[in-house]
Amino acid sequence: MTKRAIPVVDLSSFINGNAEERAAFVEKLGNAFHEIGFVGVVNHGIPKQLIDDFYTASKRFFALPVDTKKQYEVAGMSGQRGYTSFGKEHAKQSQVADLKEFYQLGQEPEGEGAAELNYPDNVSVKETPEFTQLGIQLYKQFEKAGAELLRAIAIHLELADDYFDTRIHNGNSILRAIYYPPITQEPASAIRAEQHEDINLITLLVGASAGGLQVFTKDEEWLAVMPEENEIVINVGDMLQRLTNNYLKSTTHRVVNPPREEWHLPRLSIPFFLHPKTDMDLSCLDRCVTAESPRAYEPITAGEYLDERLREIGLKK
Repeated sequence: MTKRAIPVVDLSSFINGNAEERAAFVEKLGNAFHEIGFVGVVNHGIPKQLIDDFYTASKRFFALPVDTKKQYEVAGMSGQRGYTSFGKEHAKQSQVADLKEFYQLGQEPEGEGAAELNYPDNVSVKETPEFTQLGIQLYKQFEKAGAELLRAIAIHLELADDYFDTRIHNGNSILRAIYYPPITQEPASAIRAEQHEDINLITLLVGASAGGLQVFTKDEEWLAVMPEENEIVINVGDMLQRLTNNYLKSTTHRVVNPPREEWHLPRLSIPFFLHPKTDMDLSCLDRCVTAESPRAYEPITAGEYLDERLREIGLKK
């Protein structure tokens, strides 16, 4: 049996467990985020049928003619809603575009203060209306699971367990369906997704339709992440790393090209980038700043940081 690249935790032991089970979950999750920045999560509560249905709808959308898909590419939106065509995004240290196209859905805020948030509207696809509808349902499920994980992280950081609740309620999160088309010729230097770190607090990824995801460990080796059935992969983003003054690790990862005999196979993956509201202060937590770990980052808000990073990866001009 191949050794797992990342540990696995059972979210139901935190949501429904007794005090001892909850404490064990918090310790295991916190250690995983500190040591490698990645963890697999089972019993996460996201319905399998909904995931499967959204995969099917995504495949239908990406199978549409390019000219049809481009009708859903919104100028001036930095890819934050709707379609982004093939070859637009690159990793911040690379000028070579990734071998992918994608579609993004964002927050539809509810309740008090929703009107002031001014988030752009989601883009509906008339050819595949179920794509957007299912995506919004999946978005809400990801938010629920993500909120529970952040409660556990807050406890690990010795904060109030609801520390993140108000900061992520109606937050600027993104659900992204990424399509990596079949590779038809030797790529000059590009891979499906060049090494990068995520911008947000945490990312929740449901199993991709093909392998390729690798993480760069502290031993400086690339390890393949192969989630089991019904497991989602969670990783720390740069915002959480900043907030914790590098205590929790935003680990470099990439999606490599398949072996030549599998070039004809496309790859579809569905990450959920959990963001706070744009006014969240990402200043390093005092408890994470010590003589051994002096403050590594200047104060910045989540919105300012997102803006900076979207420019670095070529989505915002």
